[in-house]
Amino acid sequence: MSAVHGEGSGPPVVAVGGVAVREGALLLVQRGTDPQSGRWSIPGGHVERGETLASAVEREMLEETGLRVRCGPFLGWAERLGPGYHFVILDFTVSLDDDGAAVAGGDAADVAWVPLAEVPSLPLVDGVEEFLRSHGVID
Repeated sequence: MSAVHGEGSGPPVVAVGGVAVREGALLLVQRGTDPQSGRWSIPGGHVERGETLASAVEREMLEETGLRVRCGPFLGWAERLGPGYHFVILDFTVSLDDDGAAVAGGDAADVAWVPLAEVPSLPLVDGVEEFLRSHGVID
């Protein structure tokens, strides 16, 4: 996700994320751009004008991970505010349409299937661990 509007300079940016769990591991991307470059997060990005939320999830997952997914149920939302950005993020569960061999792309520096128990040990984007815990993705 790139910062589109400065804090207070425009409306919040609507973004989506895809939560993929496979064989006890969560798919995460390492952010390659600010905000919070180098930290790990749920794959996703902004919703383009005229795009449905489900289409945005599927497009962003393909761009950042190389994986074709099917958007599933709404999981929860998060709001992120900081210098130069304000995102309202709608996260959905996703199911894989392929074998799960992920490759980093778009603005993702890296991508990994992380065992659920190891997720909290990573340098995560602010708020991601709390989101995953509160929505039952990790213990």
